[in-house]
Amino acid sequence: MTVDVSRRLAAESIGTAMLLAAVVGSGIMADRLSGGNDAIALLANTIATAAALAALILTFGSVSGAHFNPVVSIVDASQGGLRWKDLPAYVLAQVLGAVLGVWTAHVMFGERLLMLSGHARSGPAQLVSEFVATFGLVSVIWGCSRRRADAVPFAVAAYIAAAYWFTASTSFANPAVTLARALTDTFAGIRPVDVPGFIVAQLAGAAAATLLFRWLVPPLPGSAERVVIPRSEMSAS
Repeated sequence: MTVDVSRRLAAESIGTAMLLAAVVGSGIMADRLSGGNDAIALLANTIATAAALAALILTFGSVSGAHFNPVVSIVDASQGGLRWKDLPAYVLAQVLGAVLGVWTAHVMFGERLLMLSGHARSGPAQLVSEFVATFGLVSVIWGCSRRRADAVPFAVAAYIAAAYWFTASTSFANPAVTLARALTDTFAGIRPVDVPGFIVAQLAGAAAATLLFRWLVPPLPGSAERVVIPRSEMSAS
């Protein structure tokens, strides 16, 4: 069975939009209900994000691979799982979907549609956190997709839930998410000026994990190099 490009791009865009709606929407809800207790707000935001992520990977994985993340698409392409000519469209679909998800959360909670975040996330600790968060995410994806592909949705969700708490940045680990969260001045936001540093750290973490896992857990002989969960052979119709 083949899945054409338009369906894959729709899956990436819709899935990323729903993920960002979950991240930002749950952040707004948690902030409103926590009575100023940031720990409770972050816990609620974590649970909603991880649950949504597992569900969305299970839902869209068989269509597009459920990347929802430019660094995942880039490392997939670097190992031959995604064709390089499809990569720009994947990334564009993810970014547009992420922005749409943020705006959807704003509409649902009566926030202004257009805004920029004032939430400072700068400094070496934040950048190291994003390197570690993305290194761990890509490591989990590579390790599981090569040996336990059926576990990927749950392993990714579990890792993100943990990384929300053990990284100082609360684990963005996703350039599309980072860009979109600069457009919300709510609990989940990040100042636009802090975005480039996050993205560089994320790319570096993803590259380091990919290089490590080419040696640590090499693909089985004759197997396809694909990340996230198995998807049907795809054509470019």
